[in-house]
Amino acid sequence: MNPFPDDIFTEPQDVDPDTLANLGPLRRLAGTWEGRKGVDVNPKAEGPERREYLERIDMQPIDPQANGPQLFYGLRYHVHILTEDEDTTFHDQVGYWLWEPATGLVLQSLAIPRGQVALASGQASPDATSLTVSARRGQTDYGISSTAFLEYAFRTDAYSLEITFNEDGSWSYVSDTMLKVRGQSELFQHRDCNTLVKVAEPTPNPLFQIIAKRDKS
Repeated sequence: MNPFPDDIFTEPQDVDPDTLANLGPLRRLAGTWEGRKGVDVNPKAEGPERREYLERIDMQPIDPQANGPQLFYGLRYHVHILTEDEDTTFHDQVGYWLWEPATGLVLQSLAIPRGQVALASGQASPDATSLTVSARRGQTDYGISSTAFLEYAFRTDAYSLEITFNEDGSWSYVSDTMLKVRGQSELFQHRDCNTLVKVAEPTPNPLFQIIAKRDKS
């Protein structure tokens, strides 16, 4: 059964401009975060390699976004990861976390500067204590797209990210990427995990700031 309306053009009216007040489960992610105990397990020619890393994630609210009748509130994010023994960036990632209040849909878009993008989806209630999103290669809605070389050498078949909100205000994640490494018969489970604590509060979204400033004048 088609879950979408016949009218695909009319946008919602009287939309609340305060993104931070309408993020549902994503509200707990808003702000700037740091984690110093990340662990990465990745494939190498001689076998799996385990690396520890330092992570900083900035998640800032964006203005409400509409696809016709579909309304999202969201966060724009940037992930930057280093290791203690190297000055060069270990991992860099940008994207958006999106929440659709009407349906409970949660989306994570991601792009990394090695020629790969993905759109992962999940479902959650506004007061959820955990989130899980996933994407699979070959899907046209919530899928994964990579360069020709990555498809040849390190094909990504599936991606999942599980987030747990901790009682002390921190949050933890486990990220699993299933890779088909050239020359290996079995899929490799590339795993990253970390716990992050807040180091700065988020800045309200631009539209809300404009309206708040106008109301004060």
